Amino acid sequence: MSAKDYESRRDFSRTPEPEPDDGNAPGRSGGPIFVIQKHQASTLHYDFRIEVDGALKSWAVPKGPSTDPREKRLALPTEDHPVAYADFEGVIPEGEYGAGTVLVWDTGAYDNITEKDGETVPMADALAQGHALIRLHGRKLTGGYALQRTGKGESARWLLVKMDDDEADARRNPVSTEPKSVLSGRTIEEIARDQDPDED
Repeated sequence: MSAKDYESRRDFSRTPEPEPDDGNAPGRSGGPIFVIQKHQASTLHYDFRIEVDGALKSWAVPKGPSTDPREKRLALPTEDHPVAYADFEGVIPEGEYGAGTVLVWDTGAYDNITEKDGETVPMADALAQGHALIRLHGRKLTGGYALQRTGKGESARWLLVKMDDDEADARRNPVSTEPKSVLSGRTIEEIARDQDPDED
């Protein structure tokens, strides 16, 4: 799904989400970024996004990412988001697409480590082919992750799986033990309260 889907689903006079940009968020430097946003919408899930060719390719991960290589987490593709969305925390109002509270759970740079015949496969090509390997340099998540597509067309689904490397840890459960924002230090409940200070 393209960035046009992002724009068509939102009323920017109502939602605080960033409007589409040219893919160059101010203050960005270095390599491509990733962001994982905890999203309390109709159901709680985690939005996993990686910067590819000036946009954030995005998947909704219902259970959130794991650091256990044995865990295969379902990742449902969603529309491309602008790079500026990587810094978005706040409340999407009722009646708007994705209504609910958004928290930046983790973010950082990532490396494309997808190779074929000894050559690096461009990330856009790797995703088009349905198999991408990345190395995260986040505050909560580090090391290799695989994105693997299953199925085709409208029924396509993806799996997000931790690679079995030095950063793998089956004992960790960061989704439950590290709930706070890496940007503001707030919980998702605190973000919701800050948006509506009159709420008890």
